[in-house]
Amino acid sequence: MTDASEIAAKLRALLANAHAPYSGVHVAAAVETADGRVCYGVNVENAAYPQGVCAEASAISVAVTGGPTRLARVYVASSLPQIVWPCGGCRQKIFEFSEVGCEIVALSPTGEPQSRTIEQLLPLAFRLEPGARSRV
Repeated sequence: MTDASEIAAKLRALLANAHAPYSGVHVAAAVETADGRVCYGVNVENAAYPQGVCAEASAISVAVTGGPTRLARVYVASSLPQIVWPCGGCRQKIFEFSEVGCEIVALSPTGEPQSRTIEQLLPLAFRLEPGARSRV
């Protein structure tokens, strides 16, 4: 496991890179893969809402680009004065790439963590069984 305080500091620094001219809410995320890689992302808003990208989705995309990916842990920080959790769409994205019990760590503005498993945040989620194909 990577040092959570290092990740929290990096996320705080990355908040400045978020592109959030519409909401004003900057979000940074990190995903830690089962093999120990840590990938970062920020939210990128777009005037053609909802075509922007959440920070969690951005970090997952970086991880997936690096090869086969199973998420062990996800960290989220924002510019808001309270803790934020991934949105519903990102919860499903996390779930689809997660190990069972993947920990979601939401960081307060001062870096204190709160955590839940992805199963707690997305109960009764849908997962396509390995090797199965969806029907079109």
